[in-house]
Amino acid sequence: VQLQASGGGLVQAGGSLRLSCAASGRPFGSYAMGWFRQAPGKEREFVAAISWNGGSTGYARSVKGRFTISRDNAKNTVYLQMNSLKPEDTAVYYCAADSYGVGAPRSTDEYDYWGQGTQVTVSS
Repeated sequence: VQLQASGGGLVQAGGSLRLSCAASGRPFGSYAMGWFRQAPGKEREFVAAISWNGGSTGYARSVKGRFTISRDNAKNTVYLQMNSLKPEDTAVYYCAADSYGVGAPRSTDEYDYWGQGTQVTVSS
């Protein structure tokens, strides 16, 4: 499966962005999907994940209550709505697909496919 992330940009602190990840190739609806981010000089970290049918979601403690992950299997797309953005949210955001599909996995090791990343910059 090929993943294409989009929607990043420059926003002021307190603002919002919505990231999208469009999938092509194998049936999208059977994959669990996740969002991760990587800031300069730091390791890639989990942000949010959603099971194949949207029935299970998970969030990093740092974004819970501010970010919302959702998916539209008819459009082969997963979204990350980011509200109340903070400068510490600045990073390259990556979407990923887990072919197992069940649950909302948090580890990079559980994901089989990765998108190219989209830059999110939050100014103070």
